[in-house]
Amino acid sequence: MPSPNAPLKIGTRGSPLALAQAFETRSRLMAAFDLPEEAFEIVVIKTSGDNAALIAADKPLKEVGGKGLFTKEIEEAMLAGSIDIAVHSMKDMPTLQPEGLILDCYLPREDTRDAFVSMKYNSLAELPEGAVVGTSSLRRRAQLAARRPDLKMVEFRGNVQTRMKKLGEGVADATFLALAGLNRLGMSEVAKSAIEPEDMLPAVAQGCIGIERREADTRAKMLLDAIHHAPSGLRLACERSFLLTLDGSCETPIGGLSVLEGDQIWLRGEILRPDGSETITGEIRGPAADGVALGAELAKQLLAKAPADFFCWR
Repeated sequence: MPSPNAPLKIGTRGSPLALAQAFETRSRLMAAFDLPEEAFEIVVIKTSGDNAALIAADKPLKEVGGKGLFTKEIEEAMLAGSIDIAVHSMKDMPTLQPEGLILDCYLPREDTRDAFVSMKYNSLAELPEGAVVGTSSLRRRAQLAARRPDLKMVEFRGNVQTRMKKLGEGVADATFLALAGLNRLGMSEVAKSAIEPEDMLPAVAQGCIGIERREADTRAKMLLDAIHHAPSGLRLACERSFLLTLDGSCETPIGGLSVLEGDQIWLRGEILRPDGSETITGEIRGPAADGVALGAELAKQLLAKAPADFFCWR
C-alpha cells in the first residue's frame, strides 16, 4: 500500500481544474483504503498545452498540436516511472494511448452540458445579432455557426480565470465552458445558463475524469479498480468508440453523448462542417454491454451519410 514514506505519485497538469481533479482522485483513494493524505504525492507536470504564449495568442488547438498537447509530457513521465498514475479530463484525451499505458478507471461523471458564460447576457438566445463569441473549440464554433450564423466568433483559449479576464476586457461578449469544470471548481455561479444537449451536443467524454496507469502496474490497477465507476466506464467506452471510428483528432467538429437507460445505452452523435454549413446527426440504442460496437456503428452510419467532400478541410 502507498504510505507517507513511499507515496503513490499522482501526475497532473497544474491548472486549478486539473488540480481539483487530482485532489478528488486522491480523496477517493484515501477513502477506499483508509489511507492518510501523506500516502499520496501530487506531481504537477507542465504540458505543451500550458504554454502561456500559446494561450495568449489564442491559436486554434489543431494548429499547435491537437489533444496530445495536454497529455504528452504526463504520459512520458509515467513511462519513465517518475509518476504512478495520471489524472485527465477525458474530453482532452486522444482515443489511443501510447504503448504500455492504459485508461480503464473513470470517476463518476459530472454534468455533461456546456455552460453559457457572459458578463452581459443570460443565455445564447439573448445574444444580439453580431455579438462576439469566444471559443477555441471546433465543435462549439461549428454548432454556433449552424444555429446562429449572425454571430462573430474569435479564438479564445485558457483556463476559467483567463477566459473570465478576457470577457472582462471585452475580447468577447460570451463564451462557453464545460459545466462539469465549473462545478468541480466550486464556480457554478459563473454559468449564466446551461446548454441542453438537444440544443448543442457536448464533446465526447465531457464531464468525465479518467485515470491512466502503466499497463503492467498491477498495484495501480488494484488501487484504481476500487474507485472505478462502472456506469461511467460503459458510457465512455461507447462514446470513445464513436470518436475513434470517426476521427479522434481535434480537426473534426464532433459532438456525442451516451445515456444509460437500465441495461440499454442511447447514443446521440453529430458531425459538422467547420463553417456550420452542414450538420449530420444520428442516434442508436442497444445493450450497454455492446456499447463499443454501437459507438462504431453510429459513426459508420454518419460517415455513410456524409458527402464525398465532407472532410475536405483535413
